[in-house]
Amino acid sequence: MIVDGRAPAGIAEAVRALAAGELVGVPTETVYGLAADADNEAAVAKIFAAKGRPSDHPLIVHVADAAAAPHFAAEIPPFAVRLIAAFWPGPLTLILPRRPGRAAAAAGGHASIGLRCPAHPVAHALLLACANATPPIAGLAAPSANKFGRVSPTTAQHVRFEFGDGLLVLDGGPCEVGIESTIVDCTRGAPVLLRPGVLTADAVSAACGQRLLLPQEVEERQAAPRASGTLESHYAPRATVRLMDARSLRTALAVLGPEARRIAVYARSPLHGDSRQVVLRRMPGDPAEAARELFAALREFDDAGVQLIWVEAPPAGAEWDGVRDRLQRASVR
Repeated sequence: MIVDGRAPAGIAEAVRALAAGELVGVPTETVYGLAADADNEAAVAKIFAAKGRPSDHPLIVHVADAAAAPHFAAEIPPFAVRLIAAFWPGPLTLILPRRPGRAAAAAGGHASIGLRCPAHPVAHALLLACANATPPIAGLAAPSANKFGRVSPTTAQHVRFEFGDGLLVLDGGPCEVGIESTIVDCTRGAPVLLRPGVLTADAVSAACGQRLLLPQEVEERQAAPRASGTLESHYAPRATVRLMDARSLRTALAVLGPEARRIAVYARSPLHGDSRQVVLRRMPGDPAEAARELFAALREFDDAGVQLIWVEAPPAGAEWDGVRDRLQRASVR
């Protein structure tokens, strides 16, 4: 059931459901999440079951503000404090040492935990209402509200398609960012990028006062913690995704000509197909716009019944890292 997330009655209904150990679909600025009380192990188990997600694959916990982070985190290093000050609320998840006895199921049993403070007004209102409930709910475990490994939802209708009308979903409109948060590991003495997003490495480095390291720069010395959304294959539609350059796309369309069947092409370059069974869609040339519509476009291609999705590979540049990462994972079979 979809309810208006901007209405106080909708927020109150969601708090009651969460307090009762139920799941709720929640909008954030990145994607919609499937939320449960992070300290309620039985409720968190429902997330894993609903998504078909392995129980040792950790979930990101959402908090109302920086003051709520110590409930879950045993330590917040100085550079992480600077990142919180710069980017919370916003699309940044920090992996921190987990406080013993807190959100163990949400963390997949690991010693670290991912924390984020979302910027969406509906998510923020819900988290504040949860914190002020009796008893209080300190944070919400909320991975993307889709079946495990599939395309993340960016509208309330996407969530309903995934889980049906039996799930309470707060409608907050289409997500403004459109891809999941940047994830930075803060457990190894220096900031390490685990998943790119719309925040560039340069912006993160400038904010925390230390260069953001890549995983390969530290993995030989110390194993990376498990984090959400970092599997090789992820964010995949039902159709097979293939990344190609513009020249290859033109050549493939010309070779197939009117015989092309059940193919979608998503490209920044102007392209022409001779078959009516080829779905052509222009990818925005602006990386932020491309991120905002990426998952919705992949879902639309699936809805059109295509078997192949040919995507023009994103150009070089750090501002495209998040889109590039999602497309590369979507293309792995």
